[in-house]
Amino acid sequence: MAHQDFTTKKQWHAAVQMIITMMIFGSVGYFAIQTNLPSFELVFMRCLFGTIFLVGCWLVTGEYKRETWTKKGLFLTLICGVFLVFNWVFFFKALEAMSMTITVSVYHLAPVFVLLAGSIIFRERLTVRAIIAIVACFVGTMFVAGMTAGFSVQALFSSGMIWGLLAATFYAATTLLGKGMKQMSAYAMTFLQTFLGLFLLLPFVDFDAFLGLTTYNWLYVIGTGVIHTGIVYYLFFNSLRNLSSRVISILVFLNPAVAMLLDVALIGFRPTTMQLIGVVLIFFGMAFAVWRK
Repeated sequence: MAHQDFTTKKQWHAAVQMIITMMIFGSVGYFAIQTNLPSFELVFMRCLFGTIFLVGCWLVTGEYKRETWTKKGLFLTLICGVFLVFNWVFFFKALEAMSMTITVSVYHLAPVFVLLAGSIIFRERLTVRAIIAIVACFVGTMFVAGMTAGFSVQALFSSGMIWGLLAATFYAATTLLGKGMKQMSAYAMTFLQTFLGLFLLLPFVDFDAFLGLTTYNWLYVIGTGVIHTGIVYYLFFNSLRNLSSRVISILVFLNPAVAMLLDVALIGFRPTTMQLIGVVLIFFGMAFAVWRK
């Protein structure tokens, strides 16, 4: 798989960008908790600050001079934007009901959806190496989420779990749509989606929620918009174009591992032995996927 998926410098650069993306995104749950904002209000601010940041980068880099605009590309970008925005809303709704580690772990059922759909839509052959890597990462994620101990049907149908599964579904749809769009720059594609998000969310936003925020809260709100929306999604969409569904499905499992480590370092979470084994399985799966013979 490594020989097939990493044959050019562009593919290696894309893989590095995706790894950086997932490592940064692993901290989004911690940032979200520190903002003290409900899900709709937080996503609205993500869209606002993300749009400002991305438009600024688009203009400063001169990327706007090289854009190729097509009706089909614009339509797909906006549809992807709908999936992206509500993926965020469902993710933060899940965070309101579950811990950061479990939320991020459930959210990363999405790579399994991406792998299976990618093999059908993009006709990417599933190798034995890819399947082993995905299974290792998936089992590791289940261990990190604590789903091996005391997991029940009731837990599966809890509100937090449902929001998490919806977020995973919309995340997979965003990934698959974004992978197929290559004409528009990552800057333009992302700021159009975040700008659309402002209009989608405006009817649901309670502006009174912003009145009690402290300077500390606002720093995390701005950080979530600039770092986790502007920078992360630029890197995300830019790297998607040059990676196979197999590689994408494996690298995104970095996210739950980073989230759990931040839970430990910053919030005082103490992982069980099975959760630590889960982290090891995740990194094993990723290393196995890209290891060259």
